[in-house]
Amino acid sequence: MTPERPDDGWSSLAAWYDAKQGETGDLWHRALIDPGLVARIGDVAGLRLLDVGCGNGYLARRFAAAGATVVAVDATEAMVERARARGDAGGRVAYLNGDASALPSLESGTFDLAYSNMALMDMADAAGVLREIGRLLREDGRFVATLSHPCFDNGLDSTWLVEKFPRGTTTVGRVMRTYREPFRSEVPWNAGEEGPRYTGAYHRPLSWYAHALSEAGFVIESLDEPTPLPEMLGGASVEGPWIVKVPLHLVIGARRRRAPLRPGAGSAP
Repeated sequence: MTPERPDDGWSSLAAWYDAKQGETGDLWHRALIDPGLVARIGDVAGLRLLDVGCGNGYLARRFAAAGATVVAVDATEAMVERARARGDAGGRVAYLNGDASALPSLESGTFDLAYSNMALMDMADAAGVLREIGRLLREDGRFVATLSHPCFDNGLDSTWLVEKFPRGTTTVGRVMRTYREPFRSEVPWNAGEEGPRYTGAYHRPLSWYAHALSEAGFVIESLDEPTPLPEMLGGASVEGPWIVKVPLHLVIGARRRRAPLRPGAGSAP
Protein backbone atom coordinates (compact mmCIF):
# COMPACT_ATOMS: atom_id res chain seq x y z
CA MET A 1 0.00 0.00 0.00
CA THR A 2 2.86 2.36 -0.76
CA PRO A 3 2.23 5.13 -3.31
CA GLU A 4 4.55 5.66 -6.24
CA ARG A 5 4.89 9.36 -5.36
CA PRO A 6 4.95 11.02 -1.92
CA ASP A 7 1.85 13.06 -2.76
CA ASP A 8 0.23 10.24 -4.74
CA GLY A 9 -0.70 12.23 -7.82
CA TRP A 10 -1.88 15.50 -6.30
CA SER A 11 0.86 17.65 -7.86
CA SER A 12 -0.83 17.57 -11.24
CA LEU A 13 -4.12 18.65 -9.67
CA ALA A 14 -2.88 21.53 -7.50
CA ALA A 15 -3.95 24.42 -9.75
CA TRP A 16 -7.34 22.87 -10.54
CA TYR A 17 -8.03 21.93 -6.92
CA ASP A 18 -7.03 25.36 -5.64
CA ALA A 19 -9.44 27.07 -8.04
CA LYS A 20 -12.15 24.55 -7.17
CA GLN A 21 -11.93 25.13 -3.42
CA GLY A 22 -11.24 28.87 -3.40
CA GLU A 23 -11.70 30.46 0.02
CA THR A 24 -14.99 28.79 0.97
CA GLY A 25 -14.71 25.22 -0.32
CA ASP A 26 -16.63 23.69 -3.20
CA LEU A 27 -20.30 22.69 -2.91
CA TRP A 28 -19.60 19.33 -1.29
CA HIS A 29 -17.30 20.86 1.33
CA ARG A 30 -19.40 23.96 1.88
CA ALA A 31 -22.80 22.28 2.13
CA LEU A 32 -21.97 18.81 3.46
CA ILE A 33 -18.48 18.12 4.80
CA ASP A 34 -17.15 21.29 6.45
CA PRO A 35 -20.15 22.19 8.68
CA GLY A 36 -19.81 18.95 10.64
CA LEU A 37 -16.06 19.41 11.04
CA VAL A 38 -16.37 23.04 12.14
CA ALA A 39 -19.18 22.25 14.58
CA ARG A 40 -17.24 19.40 16.18
CA ILE A 41 -14.09 21.55 16.49
CA GLY A 42 -15.98 24.42 18.14
CA ASP A 43 -14.44 27.66 19.40
CA VAL A 44 -10.79 27.96 18.38
CA ALA A 45 -9.96 31.42 19.76
CA GLY A 46 -6.54 31.34 21.41
CA LEU A 47 -5.80 27.74 20.34
CA ARG A 48 -2.85 26.39 18.39
CA LEU A 49 -4.10 24.13 15.60
CA LEU A 50 -2.49 21.59 13.28
CA ASP A 51 -4.11 21.22 9.84
CA VAL A 52 -3.11 17.81 8.43
CA GLY A 53 -3.52 17.68 4.65
CA CYS A 54 -4.35 21.36 4.32
CA GLY A 55 -4.80 21.54 0.53
CA ASN A 56 -5.00 25.21 -0.44
CA GLY A 57 -5.35 26.20 3.22
CA TYR A 58 -8.82 27.76 3.16
CA LEU A 59 -9.83 26.12 6.44
CA ALA A 60 -6.57 27.13 8.12
CA ARG A 61 -7.24 30.75 7.17
CA ARG A 62 -10.85 30.44 8.33
CA PHE A 63 -9.76 29.23 11.76
CA ALA A 64 -7.04 31.88 11.91
CA ALA A 65 -9.70 34.53 11.31
CA ALA A 66 -11.56 33.06 14.28
CA GLY A 67 -8.58 33.65 16.56
CA ALA A 68 -6.43 30.53 16.23
CA THR A 69 -2.83 30.14 15.16
CA VAL A 70 -2.41 27.31 12.65
CA VAL A 71 0.38 25.16 11.26
CA ALA A 72 -0.94 23.82 7.95
CA VAL A 73 0.82 20.75 6.53
CA ASP A 74 0.52 19.14 3.11
CA ALA A 75 2.66 16.56 1.29
CA THR A 76 2.19 18.26 -2.10
CA GLU A 77 4.67 21.08 -2.61
CA ALA A 78 2.59 22.61 -5.42
CA MET A 79 -0.45 22.70 -3.14
CA VAL A 80 1.50 24.40 -0.35
CA GLU A 81 2.73 26.99 -2.85
CA ARG A 82 -0.90 27.71 -3.81
CA ALA A 83 -1.81 28.03 -0.15
CA ARG A 84 1.03 30.44 0.55
CA ALA A 85 0.01 32.56 -2.43
CA ARG A 86 -3.40 33.05 -0.79
CA GLY A 87 -1.81 34.58 2.32
CA ASP A 88 -1.05 33.68 5.91
CA ALA A 89 -3.94 35.50 7.63
CA GLY A 90 -1.74 38.20 9.07
CA GLY A 91 0.95 35.80 10.19
CA ARG A 92 -1.44 33.46 11.99
CA VAL A 93 -0.93 30.58 9.51
CA ALA A 94 2.41 28.85 8.89
CA TYR A 95 2.54 26.46 5.93
CA LEU A 96 4.72 23.36 5.94
CA ASN A 97 5.43 20.98 3.06
CA GLY A 98 6.07 17.54 4.49
CA ASP A 99 5.00 14.01 5.21
CA ALA A 100 2.55 14.19 8.12
CA SER A 101 3.77 10.85 9.48
CA ALA A 102 7.10 12.47 10.39
CA LEU A 103 7.27 16.17 11.28
CA PRO A 104 10.51 16.49 13.28
CA SER A 105 10.55 20.29 13.02
CA LEU A 106 7.45 20.46 15.23
CA GLU A 107 7.81 20.11 18.99
CA SER A 108 5.94 17.42 20.87
CA GLY A 109 2.89 18.37 22.91
CA THR A 110 2.56 21.90 21.52
CA PHE A 111 -0.84 21.78 19.78
CA ASP A 112 -4.26 22.10 21.38
CA LEU A 113 -6.16 20.55 18.50
CA ALA A 114 -5.44 18.83 15.19
CA TYR A 115 -7.81 18.28 12.32
CA SER A 116 -7.72 16.57 8.94
CA ASN A 117 -10.36 17.35 6.34
CA MET A 118 -10.92 14.59 3.75
CA ALA A 119 -7.26 13.62 3.75
CA LEU A 120 -6.60 10.56 5.92
CA MET A 121 -8.00 8.16 3.31
CA ASP A 122 -5.51 9.61 0.79
CA MET A 123 -2.48 8.86 3.00
CA ALA A 124 -0.59 5.59 2.60
CA ASP A 125 0.73 5.61 6.17
CA ALA A 126 -2.38 6.86 7.96
CA ALA A 127 -1.43 4.92 11.11
CA GLY A 128 1.90 6.75 11.20
CA VAL A 129 0.10 10.07 10.69
CA LEU A 130 -2.17 9.35 13.66
CA ARG A 131 0.82 8.46 15.84
CA GLU A 132 2.56 11.71 14.85
CA ILE A 133 -0.58 13.72 15.61
CA GLY A 134 -0.68 12.03 19.01
CA ARG A 135 2.91 13.09 19.62
CA LEU A 136 2.26 16.69 18.67
CA LEU A 137 -0.92 17.19 20.69
CA ARG A 138 -0.77 18.26 24.30
CA GLU A 139 -2.15 15.89 26.91
CA ASP A 140 -5.94 15.83 26.54
CA GLY A 141 -5.69 17.55 23.13
CA ARG A 142 -8.35 16.83 20.52
CA PHE A 143 -8.32 15.47 16.99
CA VAL A 144 -11.17 15.83 14.48
CA ALA A 145 -11.19 14.21 11.04
CA THR A 146 -13.57 13.98 8.12
CA LEU A 147 -13.21 11.17 5.62
CA SER A 148 -15.13 9.15 3.09
CA HIS A 149 -17.43 6.91 5.10
CA PRO A 150 -15.69 3.52 5.25
CA CYS A 151 -19.03 1.69 5.39
CA PHE A 152 -20.65 3.37 2.39
CA ASP A 153 -17.99 4.93 0.16
CA ASN A 154 -14.82 3.13 -0.86
CA GLY A 155 -14.20 4.68 -4.23
CA LEU A 156 -14.83 2.65 -7.35
CA ASP A 157 -15.83 -0.38 -5.27
CA SER A 158 -19.03 1.39 -4.20
CA THR A 159 -21.83 3.01 -6.18
CA TRP A 160 -25.46 4.10 -6.12
CA LEU A 161 -28.12 1.61 -7.14
CA VAL A 162 -31.15 3.34 -8.68
CA GLU A 163 -34.15 1.09 -9.24
CA LYS A 164 -37.19 2.30 -11.16
CA PHE A 165 -40.52 0.57 -10.75
CA PRO A 166 -43.90 0.94 -12.50
CA ARG A 167 -46.04 4.01 -11.77
CA GLY A 168 -42.98 6.24 -11.34
CA THR A 169 -41.65 4.71 -8.13
CA THR A 170 -37.87 5.00 -7.70
CA THR A 171 -35.71 3.67 -4.90
CA VAL A 172 -32.05 4.46 -4.35
CA GLY A 173 -29.59 2.35 -2.37
CA ARG A 174 -25.87 1.95 -1.96
CA VAL A 175 -23.81 -1.00 -3.16
CA MET A 176 -20.49 -1.94 -1.52
CA ARG A 177 -18.51 -4.63 -3.29
CA THR A 178 -15.56 -4.76 -0.89
CA TYR A 179 -15.31 -3.71 2.74
CA ARG A 180 -13.30 -5.79 5.22
CA GLU A 181 -9.83 -5.74 3.66
CA PRO A 182 -7.83 -2.51 3.23
CA PHE A 183 -6.83 -1.73 -0.33
CA ARG A 184 -5.45 1.05 -2.51
CA SER A 185 -7.33 2.34 -5.54
CA GLU A 186 -6.96 5.02 -8.19
CA VAL A 187 -9.57 7.80 -7.94
CA PRO A 188 -10.44 9.62 -11.19
CA TRP A 189 -10.93 13.40 -11.12
CA ASN A 190 -12.57 15.28 -13.98
CA ALA A 191 -10.17 18.20 -13.93
CA GLY A 192 -11.86 20.25 -16.64
CA GLU A 193 -9.75 20.93 -19.70
CA GLU A 194 -6.85 19.09 -18.11
CA GLY A 195 -8.78 15.85 -18.61
CA PRO A 196 -9.11 12.99 -16.14
CA ARG A 197 -6.38 12.78 -13.51
CA TYR A 198 -5.89 10.10 -10.87
CA THR A 199 -4.88 10.13 -7.23
CA GLY A 200 -4.35 7.27 -4.84
CA ALA A 201 -6.87 6.49 -2.11
CA TYR A 202 -6.87 3.87 0.64
CA HIS A 203 -9.97 2.10 1.84
CA ARG A 204 -9.83 0.93 5.44
CA PRO A 205 -12.78 -0.49 7.40
CA LEU A 206 -14.19 1.46 10.31
CA SER A 207 -12.61 -0.95 12.80
CA TRP A 208 -9.18 -0.11 11.31
CA TYR A 209 -9.61 3.55 12.27
CA ALA A 210 -10.81 2.62 15.76
CA HIS A 211 -7.77 0.41 16.37
CA ALA A 212 -5.29 2.87 14.80
CA LEU A 213 -6.60 5.74 16.89
CA SER A 214 -6.39 3.67 20.05
CA GLU A 215 -2.83 2.59 19.28
CA ALA A 216 -1.92 6.24 18.67
CA GLY A 217 -3.16 7.14 22.16
CA PHE A 218 -6.65 8.42 21.38
CA VAL A 219 -10.10 7.77 22.75
CA ILE A 220 -12.94 8.22 20.24
CA GLU A 221 -15.52 10.66 21.61
CA SER A 222 -17.89 11.08 18.69
CA LEU A 223 -18.91 9.74 15.29
CA ASP A 224 -21.04 12.07 13.17
CA GLU A 225 -22.57 11.36 9.77
CA PRO A 226 -23.27 14.79 8.24
CA THR A 227 -26.40 15.47 6.21
CA PRO A 228 -26.52 17.94 3.32
CA LEU A 229 -27.47 21.56 3.93
CA PRO A 230 -30.33 23.11 1.90
CA GLU A 231 -27.84 24.43 -0.66
CA MET A 232 -27.06 20.85 -1.66
CA LEU A 233 -30.68 19.74 -1.65
CA GLY A 234 -31.96 22.43 -4.00
CA GLY A 235 -30.99 20.74 -7.24
CA ALA A 236 -27.29 21.68 -7.32
CA SER A 237 -26.36 18.03 -6.73
CA VAL A 238 -28.48 15.06 -7.70
CA GLU A 239 -26.87 13.04 -4.91
CA GLY A 240 -27.90 15.44 -2.15
CA PRO A 241 -31.31 13.84 -1.39
CA TRP A 242 -29.75 10.36 -1.56
CA ILE A 243 -27.08 11.29 1.01
CA VAL A 244 -29.85 12.21 3.46
CA LYS A 245 -30.60 8.47 3.64
CA VAL A 246 -27.12 7.01 3.11
CA PRO A 247 -24.19 9.05 4.49
CA LEU A 248 -21.07 9.20 2.35
CA HIS A 249 -18.93 10.98 4.93
CA LEU A 250 -17.88 10.50 8.53
CA VAL A 251 -16.65 12.95 11.16
CA ILE A 252 -14.51 11.37 13.89
CA GLY A 253 -13.86 13.23 17.12
CA ALA A 254 -11.11 11.89 19.39
CA ARG A 255 -9.14 13.00 22.41
CA ARG A 256 -5.57 12.16 23.37
CA ARG A 257 -5.54 10.01 26.47
CA ARG A 258 -4.05 11.47 29.58
CA ALA A 259 -0.84 9.82 30.69
CA PRO A 260 -1.45 7.50 33.66
CA LEU A 261 -0.22 8.74 37.01
CA ARG A 262 3.02 7.23 38.26
CA PRO A 263 2.60 5.03 41.32
CA GLY A 264 2.14 7.32 44.29
CA ALA A 265 1.86 10.47 42.17
CA GLY A 266 -0.64 12.96 43.52
CA SER A 267 -0.98 11.20 46.89
CA ALA A 268 -0.10 12.63 50.25
CA PRO A 269 3.43 11.86 51.50
